[in-house]
Amino acid sequence: MHTTIISAETLQRQLQGEPNHTSPWVILDVTFDLFKPEEARQAFASKHITGAIHADLDHHLSANGDAPCASGGRHPLPTREAFAMVLAAWGITPQTQVVVYDRNGHTFCGRAWWMLKWCGHDSVAVLDGGLAAWEAIGGATTDEHTTPNAAPPYPLNTPRMVLRDKQTVQDNLGGTQTVVDARAGARYRGEVEPLDPVAGHIPGALNLPFNENFDADGRFKSPSALRALWEKVLGDRQPESVVMQCGSGVSAVPNILAMQLAGWAAPALYAGSWSEWSRDPETPKQTLEKTPPADA
Repeated sequence: MHTTIISAETLQRQLQGEPNHTSPWVILDVTFDLFKPEEARQAFASKHITGAIHADLDHHLSANGDAPCASGGRHPLPTREAFAMVLAAWGITPQTQVVVYDRNGHTFCGRAWWMLKWCGHDSVAVLDGGLAAWEAIGGATTDEHTTPNAAPPYPLNTPRMVLRDKQTVQDNLGGTQTVVDARAGARYRGEVEPLDPVAGHIPGALNLPFNENFDADGRFKSPSALRALWEKVLGDRQPESVVMQCGSGVSAVPNILAMQLAGWAAPALYAGSWSEWSRDPETPKQTLEKTPPADA
């Protein structure tokens, strides 16, 4: 059972019929583009891992229209019950091993990983290095559409991830809670804001852009390197106090996975994140001036 990350080599062996490959596997391609979503859908249609199903951030991993949701923000979480119906349509059962990937540097695939865990499904892993790692070993790709065989209704189980709402985060500002913002430094400091109406960050939040968890080849750093990275970020703060956030609850997930790989329990996620927080006139906001160069 693979529950955090899986290498391209391991996935290839499993799909080629390794002897212990006895349970069904489902591969989800979570390729997306925040600014040009249709181009991402076309990229999937043109090439994806053979047998993969497209998990679209807007259509499958977010609540749409007036549908009930479990969080606010630009990409509101659907309810667990609604997502369970999607899992069934994809042919996922509690016995299914799920592998998720994207071609966006792990920006989006973690959302599907987290949501499956949130529904109580443990056997889900991120393809380390994404599509690029798969192609580098000659993994099979196709432009053919795969129609999944629908499964019975997915039976929700105890959530394996912790979800925080805006009010809980706000009530604990200044307490033992440690908010970590996964956005790029310029957005965190409030210098730019390309997506949301107000620039800045949640007061007191720390900043670790999610892409700092990866080596130059796009794979997660080693557990020891991740632990050193996060110990430096957290300082004397307790890992169990961490609440992750980003712009809309998507790119914060690689930070959650990184802490798990480093040996800690998965921290909580504030899924509404800055896109929800910034739209509320009652929530406090903070900006920081950019640190000038040493020779300035």
